[in-house]
Amino acid sequence: MEKKGFSRVEVTEADNGTRLDKFVTGKMGDKYSRVFLQRLITDGHILVDGIHRKNHYDVTSGEYIEINIPPAKRCHIKAEKIPLNIVYEDSSVLVVNKTPDMVVHPAPGNHSGTLVNALLAHCKKLSGIGGVMKPGIVHRLDKGTSGLLVVAKTDQAHRFLARQFKDKTARRVYIAIVKGVVQFDSGVIDAPIGRDRRDRMKMVIDFESEKARAANTSYRVIRRFADSTMIELTLGTGRTHQVRIHMAYIGHPVLGDVKYGTRSGDLARPMLHAKTIGFIHPKKKKFIEFTSELPKDMKRLIASKKV
Repeated sequence: MEKKGFSRVEVTEADNGTRLDKFVTGKMGDKYSRVFLQRLITDGHILVDGIHRKNHYDVTSGEYIEINIPPAKRCHIKAEKIPLNIVYEDSSVLVVNKTPDMVVHPAPGNHSGTLVNALLAHCKKLSGIGGVMKPGIVHRLDKGTSGLLVVAKTDQAHRFLARQFKDKTARRVYIAIVKGVVQFDSGVIDAPIGRDRRDRMKMVIDFESEKARAANTSYRVIRRFADSTMIELTLGTGRTHQVRIHMAYIGHPVLGDVKYGTRSGDLARPMLHAKTIGFIHPKKKKFIEFTSELPKDMKRLIASKKV
């Protein structure tokens, strides 16, 4: 009998040549996120015939993949009583309207003042699937992006929600104010995104690298101004910095986005807001959707624009 948290799977002919991380996700993806499983491979908790391999290793039929899920580590992040704008909450999930100045989770050099710090003070329990530094976090928003974000309180809820994000059934709609006048009323940007080889902190459009991942964004013009455009964007995928990269790629970077565009006057952050989020509830099994108003800084900018 296999011990708790441990399983041993044989690679069949059908899976011959599959990347290790993809193979493991195919076997365990209903219970754990792809990122979590990739981290286990990197940390040596998933072995190939007893040997530590990398995520991109191609498995061979006849090999045995040993999967060891270690016990969850205790979270040592400090709970902080930071005000939260909670749009919805029940025993499984909560939906937060994040302010643009708040980082989602702690990271090196930034251990306090994050959404996670605030959530730990608000909730008695959060899911642990995302890891010790990201309890409850199913998806994220950049620090400078305002708007709606769903948080999982239980592991069951986390798995259920993560599957929707992976299968692209969760609905996410953004509002952005971009540079220049967008010519077409609507369109689709379909361009793969990968990590910049010269600057690992940035992402780029990359049609050549096998590591680049497919990315799809649909947009619709809401209002045109003399020198900019207000648009609505719907994500078909959820890549890092996706909206910002795709808009810069078509020549209309998000105003205030210094990383992928240029500094725009005195704007303190990219003019990007996660307006709508919709998903099937983990317990109720019904689709629910939430919408938030634009933040004050975006409203002020729109009011100052000339048509």
